[in-house]
Amino acid sequence: MTCSDAFQAYLQAYARKDLPAIESMLSSDVRLCDWNKAVAGRAAVLAETAKNFAAAEIIEIETLATYARGDGVAGELRIVVDGQTELRVVDVLRFDTSGKITDIRAYLGCSDAD
Repeated sequence: MTCSDAFQAYLQAYARKDLPAIESMLSSDVRLCDWNKAVAGRAAVLAETAKNFAAAEIIEIETLATYARGDGVAGELRIVVDGQTELRVVDVLRFDTSGKITDIRAYLGCSDAD
């Protein structure tokens, strides 16, 4: 599986709110940093992900573009939460040699004016 494939698999699991699938994708020392928080370690990342899942009934993720290089992938995403809140986000994931996610960075952008 390429890093791009793993990136898409992560997004699909996230949209399904599939915490066990996400857990299997994370390295033990994974780090998460977004516009609200920064945490380290699989348990802490899963706890933050579970909070996001609990706060949303439906998560839709549309990949607008991806950029892959070496052990990392960045994706421009359109995320719709509960059919009403739209977020434009750039997610950047890095992977170790076994394909596990070691770093998740999420950057909040602004919505398109069109």
